[in-house]
Amino acid sequence: MTLQDNIEKGLGAIVDEDSATTPKGSSTRAVHGGTKRRKAFNSLNTPIVQTATYTFGDTQELIDFMERKTWGDGDDREEYGRYGNPTVSAVERKLAALDSGEDAVLYASGMSAVTSLLLSVLPSGAHIVMTDDCYRRTRQFCLTFLKRLGIETTVVHMGDYEAMEAAIIPKKTRFLISESPTNPYLRTANLEQIARLGKQYRVLTMIDSTFATPINQRPLEWGIDFVVHSATKYLSGHNDLLAGVVTGRADRIKGLRDARGVLGGIVDPQNAYLLDRGIKTLGVRVGQQNKTALAAAQFLESHPRIERVWYPGLESHPDHAIAAAQMSGFGGVVSFEVAGDLKTTSRFIDRLKIPYIAPSLGGVESLIEQPALMSYYEKTTEERLALGIKDNLVRFAIGIEDTDDILNDLEQALAGI
Repeated sequence: MTLQDNIEKGLGAIVDEDSATTPKGSSTRAVHGGTKRRKAFNSLNTPIVQTATYTFGDTQELIDFMERKTWGDGDDREEYGRYGNPTVSAVERKLAALDSGEDAVLYASGMSAVTSLLLSVLPSGAHIVMTDDCYRRTRQFCLTFLKRLGIETTVVHMGDYEAMEAAIIPKKTRFLISESPTNPYLRTANLEQIARLGKQYRVLTMIDSTFATPINQRPLEWGIDFVVHSATKYLSGHNDLLAGVVTGRADRIKGLRDARGVLGGIVDPQNAYLLDRGIKTLGVRVGQQNKTALAAAQFLESHPRIERVWYPGLESHPDHAIAAAQMSGFGGVVSFEVAGDLKTTSRFIDRLKIPYIAPSLGGVESLIEQPALMSYYEKTTEERLALGIKDNLVRFAIGIEDTDDILNDLEQALAGI
């Protein structure tokens, strides 16, 4: 069965079996992708199967289950909750359909998805190549925790694919890792180039696509092996749960799911249900966030109190051409540098009326932060600069508020400093 066959099988539940066409639109996938037309008790929504264990009528039923004799098509039940749950499985199928993947596996958080993937696949003595502009906890895990296991990491500059290729050690390098867009400078990886290097050197590739979402970008379609999302962010969309997901080829995801039963980073059924509910509005939310973020980036770039704007939808962004070729929208995060020092930037943020000062992103509410204070507070200015984090840098994660209200709020805040 081909990848497209698997995608269409996952989406096929939303149409009659004799239908000539299967919906391919991202918003349709977000609502219906991977779901069964008829659910338990004829419920419209996926039921929450709130149990940690499952029962068997007699010993023969248990034996038949273990030998897979009683498993029908899409049977989700297990003998214990750490190995699987019908509610979780339903959301995994939907996420696989969204990302054009054959399968997906859910985890307790985005970091659990990243760490579980690497721990499950990497042998002792392996080597990783990763880009520098990425989530600091991913970088920290690779450079510190994996190093204790004898796994070395080489960090290369984002966009320097010659350096990435030169860093590959034949028969030792196992992973090429990047984000796209990155945090916080929204650098966009050349997915086709990374996938080509992976295939040429027989190295697995992973892209953290949290900032893009499957609405704006689907790295699997460009030949990437694994896609990771912090489902806490846009996929959930409401800042009320923690979850992560890895999508990819079915045989690889099966190995990750088996390993999850050992590592234990599972999602509970209630969070899976909330995630499923959030995903249904992903298309409309991301569409509004794309629109407002682009307008905000254009406004900020023309303002005299702003030194620089980082947004892949702007022609001034170093990766604009790549983003325009790979993405259908440029995302809801805008990073920019205020003309002034740390305190001036703080005054600007404090004058804003709409966004909350908070970490995270992707929810319906706009959130704003100074990375120098939120994520790198314990470091000196010099230490932050060595990591590329300026004191006047702002990361604005735009919600679904009206575009004009966001622009007016930015204007009044900048006028007051």
